[in-house]
Amino acid sequence: MKIVLINTAEQTGGAAIACKRLMQALRKSGVHATMIVRDKSTVDENIVSVNRSTFISKLNFFKFAWERLTIFLNNSLSKKHLFAVSIANIGIDLSKTKAVNEADVIHLHWVNQGFLSLKNIQQLINTGKPIVWTMHDMWPLTGICHHSLGCLHFQESCGNCHFLQHPTHNDLSHRIWLKKNTLLKRNNIHPVAVSSWLAQQVRHSSLWREKAVKTIPNVINIDAFQPLPKIETRQQLGLPAGKKIILFSAAKINDPIKGFQYLKEALSMLTKDATVKNQLFLMIVGEIKNDPDFLNEIPCDYKYFGRINDQQLMPLFYAASNAVVSTSLYETFGQTLIEAMSCGSIPIAFNNSGPVDIIDHKTNGYLANYLNSEDIAKGIHWALFESDTVQVGNTMREKVANAYSESVVAHKYIEIYESILTSSIQEQEAF
Repeated sequence: MKIVLINTAEQTGGAAIACKRLMQALRKSGVHATMIVRDKSTVDENIVSVNRSTFISKLNFFKFAWERLTIFLNNSLSKKHLFAVSIANIGIDLSKTKAVNEADVIHLHWVNQGFLSLKNIQQLINTGKPIVWTMHDMWPLTGICHHSLGCLHFQESCGNCHFLQHPTHNDLSHRIWLKKNTLLKRNNIHPVAVSSWLAQQVRHSSLWREKAVKTIPNVINIDAFQPLPKIETRQQLGLPAGKKIILFSAAKINDPIKGFQYLKEALSMLTKDATVKNQLFLMIVGEIKNDPDFLNEIPCDYKYFGRINDQQLMPLFYAASNAVVSTSLYETFGQTLIEAMSCGSIPIAFNNSGPVDIIDHKTNGYLANYLNSEDIAKGIHWALFESDTVQVGNTMREKVANAYSESVVAHKYIEIYESILTSSIQEQEAF
């Protein structure tokens, strides 16, 4: 069985990391899996880049820029929300590539920012090969946005989009929804969501509600992410040995979606107790863009590490921490949470969206009431000062091994591949 996985990048962004890890897990399970990307970062021979020359690389960058320019021009020359939406008006035809031609199943992941257009997806559908589409955000369900932020227009036909400067019934979001509706009305695409929450959105979506969606989480290599001695990891990272260390990690720390202000508010509450304040230390990993004052007024000692490009270093950060806090307004999955759990760091997150699948409240982490800083503070206090860290640590590791390990997740996808291939053969024989 040959599977081709398709994602815009090899390892930039959560979906890219998830896609590559799945490819590796499938190969370990005996599946001939390859990956097609635009942005390749390593020399992995199982990953094929469409950027075969400098000229093609520049051409593909132009396609990325052209999509952004089109959005800019159609949104009253506003840069606001420029990367919160995608319109898939331009891309690359992969239908004639060797990897696609040889594949039994085409497996789409995150294909935006000028990689695949809607026309290119139609070209893949036209190959007649079964297609699995793992959804890492809401873009496949909506007109143009990657997350609706509570808007329910995707349950009907989009339009009046709050990401646009001048929303109307027939705005850009509705026009792209119409194109998606035509594309998805009759096709051989099998949707997979990475969390129960996202699967529920798929079922409510006007574009997908007629299709049966499966829920399969992202995968993690539990051998690469495992507990390490805290004293040694803290020495390596220049962290205090005796403190209670909290990790906050995100690609872009000051993205409002990441909700860092809720952590700051929670820390302000906790540090009113002088004894607690003396024990707390915050470790911050990720990029801060265009805001030199962003880290002002953090009410406890902290160390900012900036962006970590080498993902192999992340287990050190998790293992050095006692707890990991995610205050994101939404998480379609929660990759940071399972990585932290696998390394022995207790996760605290809001009780909405993806984290609800991952965290069993006060068993392997803490689920705080949504957008409630006080409850985040209670969760941090529970993780650092009240929980049985040995018992919680064992429970976390067990949950990750049973739900997110390579063999478990790969097996679930193999079952889907085999099922749709069997159905495809039966349909051909009946015809």
